[in-house]
Amino acid sequence: MSNSNKLGATVAKRNEKLVKLLNGVADMNLGDVRHHDIDAFGDAYEYLMTMYASNAGKSGGEFFTPADVSELLTRLGTVGKTEINKVYDPACGSGSLLLKAEKVLGRDKVRNGFFGQEINITTYNLCRINMFLHDIEFDKFDIACEDTLTSPQHWDDEPFELIVSNPPYSIKWAGDENPLLINDPRFAPAGVLAPKSKADLAFIMHSLSWLAPNGTAAIVCFPGIMYRGGAEQKIRKYLIDNNFVDCVIQLPSNLFFGTSIATCIMVLKKGKSDSRVLFIDATNECIKVTNNNKLTQVNIDRIVDTFSGREEVSHFAHLASYDEIAENDYNLSVSTYVEAEDTREKVDIVKLNAEIREIVAREQILRDEIDKIIAEIEGGSGDEQ
Repeated sequence: MSNSNKLGATVAKRNEKLVKLLNGVADMNLGDVRHHDIDAFGDAYEYLMTMYASNAGKSGGEFFTPADVSELLTRLGTVGKTEINKVYDPACGSGSLLLKAEKVLGRDKVRNGFFGQEINITTYNLCRINMFLHDIEFDKFDIACEDTLTSPQHWDDEPFELIVSNPPYSIKWAGDENPLLINDPRFAPAGVLAPKSKADLAFIMHSLSWLAPNGTAAIVCFPGIMYRGGAEQKIRKYLIDNNFVDCVIQLPSNLFFGTSIATCIMVLKKGKSDSRVLFIDATNECIKVTNNNKLTQVNIDRIVDTFSGREEVSHFAHLASYDEIAENDYNLSVSTYVEAEDTREKVDIVKLNAEIREIVAREQILRDEIDKIIAEIEGGSGDEQ
């Protein structure tokens, strides 16, 4: 009841507030939703979600991916495509990533719909509201409320041509406590399960399993999964040995609400044309806006162009061979492969040495002149005596 009191203490006052709200919406000149490109309700909803996530800290950021990161993930996943069959997010939150696919590709370019799963029932309902507000028909989306890792709800809908996701970082899961999971077709191929205290690579394996042969998965990752040993190293070895990792991108820090860590993006493909992995260091591709960093359109374009061009760029991108990655014990940290630019001032030691010699010589001249002046002063003092 305490929540309902925010609208008013009595039924009459609550009704009065709601009537004002509905009349306010009715007076808005929105026109027919099908006759304009401006998605007024949907954009207003996303704006409110952004404001909420930025002010709510972790509780808000955990189910909302900022629009700039959403666009980057979707563009990475749709390079060279004008339409896709289905888009899927295994940890869909309020659905912002799913909806970005249609925004990037265009109206009706997601042919067979939007699919997602969310464990939090409140967030799951927010996602469904978000779909309606963005004019996605009821039969074009299928959002489920369950634990994706232990109870996936879309076996009958996979595979998906586009998978975009920002799953929770290093959360606990059943892991090897559940004897069924090691035989689950999503996790079994790696021969080992992600650690019970760090489910990150379980989300990666799940997404890879449900990815179409011609599809792309772009997933935001906690940086630790790129270099930690043990079971996580074995899973990385499986991914590299089978040529599923297309690209790893190091993002700037402080892009997400509620966490300042510098995350990464792992791009997975099943139909790669070569066996190399592209590493991109986008650490500095951002601008500072209040307390957070933000990817501009220029930043996003540079990252996507480098990704699609798949070429070496000094201090920014490196194409690593299978052997190179194996020699580094399957470490997939971008800093291992892309050398950071040395921004320190370069010193010409020969020139510096010559300048020091001149200073020393000049110092000697000054010292000789000072000695003369002192001698004159001392001589003058002797005459007076």
